[in-house]
Amino acid sequence: MGVVRSWSEGMSSDNVKGLVLALSSSLFIGASFIVKKKGLKKAGASGIRAGSGGYSYLLEPLWWVGMITMVVGEIANFAAYAFAPAILVTPLGALSIIISAALAHIILRERLHTFGVLGCVLCVVGSTTIVLHAPPERQIESVTDVWDLATEPGFLFYTALVLTAVFILIFHFVPQYGQTHIMVYIGVCSLVGSISVMSVKALGIALKLTFSGMNQLIYPQTWAFTLVVVSCVLTQMNYLNKALDTFNTAVVSPIYYVMFTSLTILASVIMFKDWDRQTPTQIITEMCGFVTILSGTFLLHKTKDMVDGPNLTTSLSMRSLKHDEEDGFDEGIPLKRQDSLRLP
Repeated sequence: MGVVRSWSEGMSSDNVKGLVLALSSSLFIGASFIVKKKGLKKAGASGIRAGSGGYSYLLEPLWWVGMITMVVGEIANFAAYAFAPAILVTPLGALSIIISAALAHIILRERLHTFGVLGCVLCVVGSTTIVLHAPPERQIESVTDVWDLATEPGFLFYTALVLTAVFILIFHFVPQYGQTHIMVYIGVCSLVGSISVMSVKALGIALKLTFSGMNQLIYPQTWAFTLVVVSCVLTQMNYLNKALDTFNTAVVSPIYYVMFTSLTILASVIMFKDWDRQTPTQIITEMCGFVTILSGTFLLHKTKDMVDGPNLTTSLSMRSLKHDEEDGFDEGIPLKRQDSLRLP
């Protein structure tokens, strides 16, 4: 009881609201990965796959159901950033990995090994640790305050590095390695995502202040953040679709989460100076929680092609053969999308 009382007293009301919204967001987003993947597979059967540059999925109703589900989750996520710091909200995306992996196991027949289940547990433990030691939200009285933070030299330097890396990935690495190296598509999504989260948080704060009676829509900074959000989200959606259509969902979700969360925490620490309001003990504990989450996602990644039981070797051989027949690539590409076969 003492731990519960300490937790409730330690978290501000805004952090609690952000926590609830973040948990809801993870539920919707985790489910959306699976629905969208089903839509992409169905669309790819009758047209050009998204991974090959096609857009036939735009005519597939199931893909739009998944997209709407993701939008609902993103709206909840958007609202969460208005109440709680990014260092609290973003790591809770680990729960969407658990939901996505579980549904992929049930619906897409992408097998989840026992160690994958352990990975899910580690994600929950790590998320809980971060929640219990999250910093309080910075007090912002105007969107211009956020703009001042965004235009400080440290964050401008980070933004310049991100944009340079994104352009190099898109124009050099995507044409050559996009179909064979999962880090290319996910790298673009994650780098752009770290900037979009900062802008989403700024826009969320502006709307929260507006609804409370302090109109922020009159400031050009609000619309500048809106433009950045729209541009970043469209870029993320495009390359995430390519990643999902090309590679295994159970691999895309955790790797995207690790890269996206790491870069977002870094961006938040630089822009909002979250760690300035914490003790060294709290910071170290948060980092331990994050490392625990990384360990969980690593287990999910390493056990993606493993199944329990004596038929492991046979199962992997059948999956490799299935993969070669469908995608036309060598078996040396272990992360390619593959449809699992049921064991006899």
